[in-house]
Amino acid sequence: MNGLEHLDRLTAALARLPGVGRRSAERMAYRLAWDPDGALRELLEALREAQANVRLCGRCGGLTVAADNPCRLCTNPARDQGVLCVVTDPSDIIAIERTGSFKGRYHALMGIISPMHGEGPKDMRLGSLMRRIAEEKFEEVILALGTDVESESTASYITELLKSKPLRVTRLASGMPAGSGIAYSDPVTLSRAVKGRRAS
Repeated sequence: MNGLEHLDRLTAALARLPGVGRRSAERMAYRLAWDPDGALRELLEALREAQANVRLCGRCGGLTVAADNPCRLCTNPARDQGVLCVVTDPSDIIAIERTGSFKGRYHALMGIISPMHGEGPKDMRLGSLMRRIAEEKFEEVILALGTDVESESTASYITELLKSKPLRVTRLASGMPAGSGIAYSDPVTLSRAVKGRRAS
């Protein structure tokens, strides 16, 4: 024991965040410890507010506030109700919305098939996806997943599930960098990929 177990625990918690390595987590933890009345207080307040107010939409899985559930993207009658864009997680919805190129509905899977991490179809929101497809009568399902091996496997699995359904299944067009995710693409590339989608 080094006497700084609380700091070690904070570092470990920060390191669990996506894109944060161990060294970055340590630097963040040290900074928060050095400035408890500034950065730490602001972070605590922001975390409390987010915990109290931010939710996952019960329909699409996107981020929303507690008062708007289903979210505004799901309830907006001006959006194209015949097209459903399937993404990995809520950050992908935000990335696609920033492009302004898609006006349909969304469904976040909250994961992908990844045997290496012990994650399979049962760990994703596939049941609710199939229910929505049956109930909401979509004409097209866009599989807006990444281009890494796990995302490709997930897209193939969903395409197979939807084979007998009376709808078109498409994928994003080229322009998405290989081995990358939706949230890491710039708006122009992502917009082109949505507009130039292809049959799956």
